Order: sequence, then structure tokens, then C-alpha cells
Amino acid sequence: MKPLADLRIIALEQYGAGPFGSVQLADLGAQVIKIEDPETGGDIGRYVPPFQAGEDSLFFETFNRNKSSIDLDLTTAGGRAVFEDLVRVSDAVYSNLRGDVPAKLRLTYADLAHLNARIVCCPLTGYGVTGPRASEPGYDYLLQGIAGWMDLTGEPSGPPAKSGLSLVDYSAGLVAAIAILAGVHAARRDGAGMDCDVSLFDTAMSMLTYPAIWSLNGDFAPQRTRHSAHPSLVPFQAFETSDAWIVVGCPKEKFWQRLTVAIGLPELGEDERFATFADRRRNAEALMPLLEAAFAGRTAREWLDVLGGAGVPCAPVNSVAAALRDEQTAARGLVVETEHPRFGTVRQLRGPVRVGSEQPGYRRAPGRGEDREAIVRSLLGYDQARIDELEQGGAFGSAGVRAHRHELLP
Repeated sequence: MKPLADLRIIALEQYGAGPFGSVQLADLGAQVIKIEDPETGGDIGRYVPPFQAGEDSLFFETFNRNKSSIDLDLTTAGGRAVFEDLVRVSDAVYSNLRGDVPAKLRLTYADLAHLNARIVCCPLTGYGVTGPRASEPGYDYLLQGIAGWMDLTGEPSGPPAKSGLSLVDYSAGLVAAIAILAGVHAARRDGAGMDCDVSLFDTAMSMLTYPAIWSLNGDFAPQRTRHSAHPSLVPFQAFETSDAWIVVGCPKEKFWQRLTVAIGLPELGEDERFATFADRRRNAEALMPLLEAAFAGRTAREWLDVLGGAGVPCAPVNSVAAALRDEQTAARGLVVETEHPRFGTVRQLRGPVRVGSEQPGYRRAPGRGEDREAIVRSLLGYDQARIDELEQGGAFGSAGVRAHRHELLP
């Protein structure tokens, strides 16, 4: 049995942040039931280019493998009734919507506790469900700006820059997964569920970590650093070799001593200007040209061999393609495959959570509404008369939208 095989989550999720959190739980065996709005075509991630056609996209595949999908219009009486029946047999209701929407859609513990006293309600919002920005839409790019990340990223002489990945989205998804697991644990222990309140803003602010603490408790003003240098450890940054970039770091004094010998400049290890972390930081302008000149004299591969052999922390600055080809990627089995009716064999990255010795299995992301019959018949026990009634009431979407969906499918 997979670690989370006894966990069922109803997910009103879209795009990347919410689905990234729940896919970690799905990979570990949780049953994640995506509720998709038939009136809007479901999760917007289905339509993200490139590699997109109809209601299928590789973006959607990335975040939604191992999940189930049901079309449900929560604005109809029937759709709400199906949702409430799902609440009765589930552990958590998870959403990533604007901060004021969970209350409007009646997704809070106060709204659902009468159906299931142990239900955990976990909204992942842009700015949280309280505060002056609660009703504002939140996206990773915006949060990297408002939380100070972009001010810290990029070259000192260049414009502010965002991370190459949506790190606020993905980090917040992981935080939400932790919140769900903590909430369900407490609900099973105490017999009562609760509301969680996870946001991109809180996550991004908390990840400012020590630069924020230095700023709050001293006169430290975080600055962008040349060549992605660490704000206090010198050297710890990217260096340009004769043919490519590498990253070299000395997070311990022993590494500094090893580095000076490895690059053929042992005298730097005896130089009082560079004796300690503080000394090297204070005299970085004198030290960096010496190191940069040394690294420019050989290729990246040569330096990685020399430094690795000397026990100095180092790594290549890979392209994405090169990272996927790295021998460690293969050794860790990080590339997995699923079969898709439109895309054929889809190669994906496995989740980072490893629990126990059993290897997780992977199945493709669901088509919109694909699992309706299994959910309403097997899980909820509806008979055909009840299903017909719900169909007629628009619980699963209007006939026009369903017809449009069939036009999009192969």
C-alpha cells in the first residue's frame, strides 16, 4: 500500500501552484479528485502552449498525473449536492483561488463541517484570506516582484529579474501539501477538521529567510551580486572558464584552503587579506580578479575534474537539456514515462519525495470529466436515475459545453 493510499482530496485547482502541491500527494498514493468547471473548459492549464492541442497540453500533464477528474458546476443545486457528497467521504478540500473566493463558494470549514466534522479545508491563495490584498489575484511573477525576490535577482548593473522557474508557485504548493497532511493528521487525532490558510505571499516572504532577518535586526540592505555571488560567503559564485560557466563554492574554511592549492595559487591561502569569511568578504574586490583570471585559463571540464578531485564544491552551469542528461538524473531514475492518447509516450520528471522502498507508479493526467462515472457510481453510489437527474439539472455542465468538449477531443 502506498503511504497516502488512505487519503482522499477534493481539489478545486488550476494552473501550476495548486496542482504542483497535490501531484506530490497523488504520487504518494492519495486519491486526488479534480473538480473542473465545465462552463470554463476546466483547468486553464489544459490550454497552455506550446505542446497543446484541444484540451490536452504537456503543461497540464506535468502537474496532474495520477489524478482523477470530474466536471462539476458548483453554481447549480445538483453540482453543489455532488460536491457535498464528496465532502462526506473525503479528508480535505483543497483549492487555489483568489483569497475572497473560498468563502464565496462556501468552501470553508464552517460551511462544510456539518457534512464531515473531520474535513480539512485548505485554500492556497495569492495573498491569504485576510488583509488588504485578499481579493487581488496572485501569480508567481507578481509575487516575485512584491516579495523582493526580483530586486535580489540579476546582475547589479541590470534590471530586476525573476527566477527562471515559478519558484513561488511550486514552493507554495509544497507548503499547501504540508498543511493538508498536518491538518488531516490533527483531524484524525482530535476528531475535528479545520481551515488552513496558505498563500503565495506568505510563502515568498518566509523564503526571504536570513537576508530578511539581517535587514530586520541590523543595517543590512540586500543587494544583487555580480555573477550570482553569495551575499556573504566568498568565493561562492559562478566563474567563467575558457569555454563555459561553472559554480564554485567555499562554504567552509577547509574548502578555501583546498581551492587555493587546486588553482595553483597556494599563496592566497596564506594571505591575511583572505584568511577568514569576513576577510574575504571585505576584500572581495581584490580577490575576485585573481580567481577569475585563474579560472579563465582552462575549460569547464578540466576545472570540474581538478576541483572535484581536490574536494572543492563545484558544479557545471547546465542547460536544461544537459541537466536531464546528467548521470545523476539517470542514476536516481528521475525521468519516468506515461502513455497518452494524443501525445503517445510522455517523458516526465518524478516527484522528489521518496518514502519507503516501493517505487511509485505513474499514469497520465485525466481528460476533463474522464472519471465521472467511477466517482458518481463507485464512490458515491448513485444509480442511473440520480445521474440522469443531475445531468438534466446541469450539474455536470450544460449540453452546449459538453458538445464543444467533444469537438475538441480527438
